[in-house]
Amino acid sequence: MTFLFDIGRVLLDFDYETSLLRLFNSNIENPTERLRLLLERKDEFETGSIKVEDYTDWAIRTMGVETSHADFHHAWQQIFTPNEPMWQCVRSLAADGYRLILFSNINAIHCPWIFEEFPEFSLFHGAVLSFQTGSIKPQPKIYQHAIKAHSLVPSEVCYIDDLPQNIATGRELGFRSWQYDLKDHAAFESWLSENIKS
Repeated sequence: MTFLFDIGRVLLDFDYETSLLRLFNSNIENPTERLRLLLERKDEFETGSIKVEDYTDWAIRTMGVETSHADFHHAWQQIFTPNEPMWQCVRSLAADGYRLILFSNINAIHCPWIFEEFPEFSLFHGAVLSFQTGSIKPQPKIYQHAIKAHSLVPSEVCYIDDLPQNIATGRELGFRSWQYDLKDHAAFESWLSENIKS
């Protein structure tokens, strides 16, 4: 049995707005709208089709702030909070010898930084990250990449993600899939227990 874990809102909760709003001073108009524009291009950034420097330059201009690349990257990174109940599950699954693989839409400002910031990511045996593959969930291409790169048998894969469209593609490809809700970890525990038994 192999477990594919999404990162955002599964292993780590995140809040872009609170962190990035700290970069604005009081005389900048419509900061919330400016952040919306940043996040609208996040998927494109997470395919790796925009270089970090180019996205950073564009983001700083769009925000209308006077800040360095380093300070923008710091704010972009400081969005995460570990989801401790899920990490307890990860530790238990790793101890029981299951293969664990990260499967995430993510960008090159967050990686490899998160692996240094949260050392328990070392419990994972591999990763399929969108900015390295050139495709993002829910596109079938990134799932097929995961299957090929890690020799996965879909019926023997447990896939955990928070977004329904991502889960839908996982199910179409035959993964045992669970749409995770941070507010109902107990439901995931019940599903996990049933799938480990089967």
